[in-house]
Amino acid sequence: MKAIEVIGLGKSYGAKRALEAVSFDVEEGDAVALIGVNGAGKTTLLRILATLLKPSTGFARVMGMDGRFRAPAIRRAIGYMPDRVGMEEDLTVEEYLDFFAGIHGLGSAARAGCVAGLVTLLGLEEVAGQPCGSLSRGMQQRVGLARTLVHNPSVLLLDEPAANLDPRARIEIREVLKELRRMGKTVLISSHILMELSGLCNKIVLIDRGRLVYAGTVAEVAGRLRTKKRIRVQVLGDAARFREALKSEPAVEDVLDSEGALTVVLREGVEDYSFIVGRVVREGVVLHALREEEPGLEEIFMRLTGRREGP
Repeated sequence: MKAIEVIGLGKSYGAKRALEAVSFDVEEGDAVALIGVNGAGKTTLLRILATLLKPSTGFARVMGMDGRFRAPAIRRAIGYMPDRVGMEEDLTVEEYLDFFAGIHGLGSAARAGCVAGLVTLLGLEEVAGQPCGSLSRGMQQRVGLARTLVHNPSVLLLDEPAANLDPRARIEIREVLKELRRMGKTVLISSHILMELSGLCNKIVLIDRGRLVYAGTVAEVAGRLRTKKRIRVQVLGDAARFREALKSEPAVEDVLDSEGALTVVLREGVEDYSFIVGRVVREGVVLHALREEEPGLEEIFMRLTGRREGP
């Protein structure tokens, strides 16, 4: 079953078109990066999928349910986290989560187990007894994600879930989302910080100025965009001399320094890079790592929207 189906979706605010004829599908178990600059229409799209906004044109289905007719059932199936999570400032974290678990119909025993599990999963043990209003914005984001999970939803709609988190907390949130995907949940997550989504999502939906630019797998778009292979090489030994040796190879267009490694840019049309191993042997260095790079989400976004030219 398709977890999400978007069919010709459009949304207008007076004369302004926030979304225009957007269509794409998301399969169950997918983790999808919803990317675009601020104001591209990401939040509008998520709010329509969460049945909080009515589209001007088109419609959407979630787990086979049409948002025009089955909004209450859809809300039971999804976990929606807005970009700014409202907090009951006087409630403790545990009281806050218990309250929302009760709203979703969990009995007292089930609520206690649910809250305890979410506190552990989101790393909230140290603040569980503190009022929500006393927490930092980043910690409140964690509590907001926990609230999204209290009723064990099948589909997660997350709008900037790592906003204002420190780097360590962002990594922790990403690991939680990976675990949720391993559990079979479908995740649609928006962010304008594309590094947050790298390594988490297998598909992307790119929106620019309210229009769909691309929807599909990262591998498909990477293959379409990259006409020149890029090979990341890490060696132990005289890396500077090895770099110059690689630059002399006919198949190599350039060799770039890249965070303690080398990125070898091959000439257009060159597929075979086994010569790099031969150079390792001839130059007397030790090969530590060798892999072909795929375009990152940043490069994909820039190339598809025409904002930058690149190799």
